[in-house]
Formats: sequence, structure tokens, C-alpha cells
Amino acid sequence: MLRPVQDRQSLPPEEVVTFHDRDSGASGVIVLHSSALGPAAGGCRLWHYPDDRAATVDALRLAEGMALKNALADLPFGGGKAVIRVPQRPFDRAALFRAFGRQVAELQGRYVTAEDVGTSVADMAEVATRTRHVAGLPASGQKPGGDPSPWTALGVLEAMRVAVDRQLGADLSDLTVAVQGLGHVGYALCELLHAQGAKLIVAEPRSDVAARAADRFGAMVMSSRALLSARVDVLAPCALGGVLDAETVAQLRASVVCGAANNQLAGEDLATRLAERDVLYAPDFLVNAGGIINVAGEYLGWSTPEVERRVMAVGQKMAAVLALADQNGITPDEAARALALERISQVSRAQAAA
Repeated sequence: MLRPVQDRQSLPPEEVVTFHDRDSGASGVIVLHSSALGPAAGGCRLWHYPDDRAATVDALRLAEGMALKNALADLPFGGGKAVIRVPQRPFDRAALFRAFGRQVAELQGRYVTAEDVGTSVADMAEVATRTRHVAGLPASGQKPGGDPSPWTALGVLEAMRVAVDRQLGADLSDLTVAVQGLGHVGYALCELLHAQGAKLIVAEPRSDVAARAADRFGAMVMSSRALLSARVDVLAPCALGGVLDAETVAQLRASVVCGAANNQLAGEDLATRLAERDVLYAPDFLVNAGGIINVAGEYLGWSTPEVERRVMAVGQKMAAVLALADQNGITPDEAARALALERISQVSRAQAAA
């Protein structure tokens, strides 16, 4: 029987690579968290980090999440992540990503990169001029490729269906969903939810994007702070991590939290606090796997129907996690971690015995 995962840092990273390229201004870190299941895979984030330590801490957390995500999604990849600090001086974006591509190439296939927050298909095309270990490139014909955001949104939707049926016994058409963050994934999720008949409340700092969502989806616009404590059925965090801190959890009035953001829990005890408040928290590393599934399909040569089948199965995995949580008297977050770590452990034991 699987046991609760008491130590959230139970997957120490295998390798941490820092890099600095004077000519382009590229500076960042690549974390290879685990390789038992295959090459470490995870996107590249471009962000304003105050210093190298902050970038490294973020990369470590994100890479651990990718290890869990890839294992839970039954992908032949370990977990990895890259973060690049936005240079303080004017820079040539193409040159910066070519420099990053050279760094990926030096890892000789141990790390596979793709888009993440702040990066794009065009950026990955520059990376691809220096290494073949990259996905998220322009789509070719009917094969997977391009921006993985719509696939991430689809996986979130399928997990949300299961979560709201379990927690509320309701269909999405009967519910109000608050979406925090209207980036590529958040906006795509709004499109899907609107098509399902859900009522939408959104928070987005870019006023033009928020206005577009209000016009297109009939969404109510709130500040992010107001949205987090709004009386809604579902909260879907789709911006940066750490949104669920002690204060937010105490004020939360949603019955379900199910969104695309990585590392939504700001502290190790918050999954338990949410459960104590009878809030169903859908583990982010389960819910948002659609994007990496599409990346894997592109890199490994799967067909688009195969990618779609696997993304649609995110809902089935959500149901399995909820059943395991009930069976063992643990939170869904603990159950999802236990399943992921068990798969990694099984493969590691088989490799050691071979």
C-alpha cells in the first residue's frame, strides 16, 4: 500500500548546471532533477530574477515538479527545468537563446527543453539552431508541435470536470470559475470553459487582455486579490506559483482549486489546510501535464491523436488520485506524489537489478 509522502523534498536533484555567456548576456541555471525514467525534460523560463540564488531556487522547485509531472503522466522522461535571468542591459533575444541552445547541447541529450513562462516557439527555433534536444518548435503538418498551451488548458479542463463532479456533484455549465492569469494557458482555458457554459471571473494585470476576455466570454474582471477570496465554485490559478499561501487559504471561498500554474502551494502544510477547510485541491503537477505531453509527443514522434488521447487521460488520472487519497486517508497532493514516486522507484529498482 502506498504511504503518505511526508518529505516534499524527497527527490534531490542529480545535477545543477549554471551558465553565463558574456556576449549575449545569457545567465541562468539548468536543473536535471531525475533521469530514472529517461532524459530530464522541462521548459525554459525567462524571468526577472533579482539574483542567481533566486533563479536557482525557482529552477530547483520547478524541476522537482517536472519529475513528478512526467512520472505521473507515464512519460519516458525524468524531470528538468531551465531558467534564464532577463539581462539588465539591452540584449539580442535571438543571440541569448542561441547561447542557451549551446548550453543544452553540452548536456548531450541528458536534458530536453521547450517553452515555458516568458519564452516562445520563436525562441525554441533559435535554440534548435544549436541543439536537437528541444521541442515546442513550429508544428509540421499533422504532427504535434507549436505552442503547447492549448494542450495544457485541455488537461486542466479534464481534471476540473472530475474534481467538480466529485466535490460538488455538478457539471461545469452550472458553475462559476475564477481564472487568475490570462497568459496563453489561462486564456485558452477560458475559451474551453466558456464553450462548456461556465460563468467566468478573471484577473489579469494587462487591462487590454482582461477587457478582451470580458467582451468575448462575458467574464467579470476583478483584481487578483479580490478574485482569490471571491465566492466562486472553482479557483483556477494560471499565473506564477506560490499563490496559495496561509492568508489566501484562510480567505478562500472556492470549493475546488484546479489550475495550470506550477508550484501553487507556497508551503508544505497547505494541502492539509485546504483539506481541513473542505477544499478539493487538484495537484498542479497532475493537472497541468498536457503541455509536456504534447512536447513529448513532438520529440518522440507520436501522432496528434495519440497526444490527444494522453491529454484526455489527465481526467482519469485525477480520478485515480482522488480514489487513492480516500483509500489511504491522505490529501490528493500526497496521493499524487506517492504515485509519481512509486513509478520512479519501480523503474530505479528494475534498473539496479538488471
